Amino acid sequence: MPDDRAQLEAVARRWIEEIWRPGRRASFDELHAPEFRDRSSGGRGETRDDYRRMLADFYTAFPDFHTEIEDLVTDEARGTVAIRWTATGTHRGAYLGVGPTGRRVAFAGIEIVRIVGERIVERWGEWDGMGLLEQLGLWQPRS
Repeated sequence: MPDDRAQLEAVARRWIEEIWRPGRRASFDELHAPEFRDRSSGGRGETRDDYRRMLADFYTAFPDFHTEIEDLVTDEARGTVAIRWTATGTHRGAYLGVGPTGRRVAFAGIEIVRIVGERIVERWGEWDGMGLLEQLGLWQPRS
């Protein structure tokens, strides 16, 4: 089990760099424990396979999606890392039942991952979904 800040942060950075950047998802099983649970599943299933499907669907919609780490905050006692990120991508495939708009989007979010034995066992995440929908022309804020 990672027991120091550097080890926890290395797993979190690798997760963003290999899972949350297109074309680098080959390490999915290596980074996600079989018992992985997505605690912010947004109504979809919370298993590792459900999470894998969500990622595949997301990258179909935004094939050039790219995430940058802005901050990492580590709690060694709990084995958790909070990751504040920003991202960009182009809507090139169906997303939430809407065909591609070709629009470029930029948004931000925060993930918290719990790591055991250099694998992620739990994930919580929040991101600016309404801002993304607004950029895609699918929602307008009230004036």
